[in-house]
Amino acid sequence: MSRTLLAIALMLSMLTARAELTVSLLTIDPGSDIYELEGHTELYFNDPDRDIDMTVSWGVFDFSSPGFVYRFVKGETDYMAVGYPYDYFIENNTDDGRRVTSRRLNLLPDEAERLLQLALLNIQPQNRVYRYNYVKDNCATRPLSLIERAIGAPLSHPGDTLTSTTWRAEMTRYHANYPWYQYGIDLALGSGIDKTLTGREKCYAPYALREFMAGAVRPDGEPIVVGDETVLLEGSPAGMPGPPTPWFLTPMFLSCVILVVTALTAWCDIKRKYLSRWLFTLLYTVAALEGLVLTYLIFVSTHEATSPNWLYLWLNPLCLIGVIGVWLKKHNRVVYFYQIVNFVALIALIVIGIAGVQHLNHAFYPLIACYLITSGEYIYLYNRCQTKSTSPSKAA
Repeated sequence: MSRTLLAIALMLSMLTARAELTVSLLTIDPGSDIYELEGHTELYFNDPDRDIDMTVSWGVFDFSSPGFVYRFVKGETDYMAVGYPYDYFIENNTDDGRRVTSRRLNLLPDEAERLLQLALLNIQPQNRVYRYNYVKDNCATRPLSLIERAIGAPLSHPGDTLTSTTWRAEMTRYHANYPWYQYGIDLALGSGIDKTLTGREKCYAPYALREFMAGAVRPDGEPIVVGDETVLLEGSPAGMPGPPTPWFLTPMFLSCVILVVTALTAWCDIKRKYLSRWLFTLLYTVAALEGLVLTYLIFVSTHEATSPNWLYLWLNPLCLIGVIGVWLKKHNRVVYFYQIVNFVALIALIVIGIAGVQHLNHAFYPLIACYLITSGEYIYLYNRCQTKSTSPSKAA
C-alpha cells in the first residue's frame, strides 16, 4: 500500500512540477564580413511551460534603410534589439557556417525572470532602437549590463585589473587578416581608443565577454555560469574570417613602394634642380582628400572616438596648398612657408606616435616619410633656386 501511495505521489509531483526559466549566453564566433570579426553575443531564454524558446540580439541593423551609410559615418549608428525563435537562430547560423557555443547563467528564479522582462522591454518597438557605440554600447556590452541589472549588482572577476592592451590593440588582433580594414580604422579613430583597458572593458568584443564570464562571480561569490560550455554548432571554414592578406597586397607593402618611388624621384629632382610636379600633385591631393574626411569626422561626426585625432597634423585641407602652389610660380613663397610648417608638423606626429599618445598604423610611417621627403625637397630647392633667380616649381 505504501509503495502504491509513494508511486502516486511521485507521479503527481512530476505532473505538477514546473520547469524553470533558464537563460544562456550564446557566443557566435567571428565570421568573414568586417562587421563579424569580433564575433557576436545573444541571450537565450527557455521555459517550456510558458512556450518561451527565443534568443535576443542587440546587433541588428538595416543596410537598406535610407541614408544608412551617411548616418553611420556621421555617428548616427542606430542598431536594434530583436527577439526571434531559437530554431530561426540555429538555422540562420547554420547557413552562415559560424561556430556557436552556449553557457548557462547561474541565476535565481526571480533574477532570470527579471532578465527576461528587461529583454522583452528592450525589444518593444518603441525601445528597440539604440545608439550603437563600437566599444561602449554594443551587442556584447548590452547583455552584460542587463544581466547585472537583473542580479542587482555588478559582476566581479579576479582578473579584472588594468591590462597592457588598448581598444586599438584588441581591434588589430581581431582584424589580423584584414589589414586594410584596420588601416581605415586607424585613419578614422583618434587617440581615444589608445587608453589602457581593464579586463572588463575588453568585453566590448563577444570573444572577450565569453572569457570574462567564464571567470566572473556573482555578488554572493558563486560563478555566474554553470556547467561546461556547450557547442551548439561546430561551424565550417566558410563561416570563418578570410585567409591572411598576401604580403604584396598589404598597406605596408604599398606604402613602402610609394616611399621608394618618392625617394628616387626626389633624388632625381635635386640632381636636376627642379620639381616633379606630378608627384606633389598626386601625394598632396590624396592627403587633402583624406584631410577633408578627417575634418568631417573630427568636427561634424558624433562618433566619440574620432576626436582628437593627431593624424590631422598630416592629413588636413591645407595640403591643397601643396597641390595648387607648385603650379603657380607667384605662390612659391607661400608653398615654401607651408612646407616648413608641414615638415615640423610631420616630425611632431612621429614623436606623438613613438611616445604612444596615439598609436600609428605601421603603414603610416613610410607614407609620412614620403611627405617629409617632399617637404624637405621643396625647402631645399626653393633656397637653392632663390640664389639663381629660378623657380623650384619648374616641371620635370
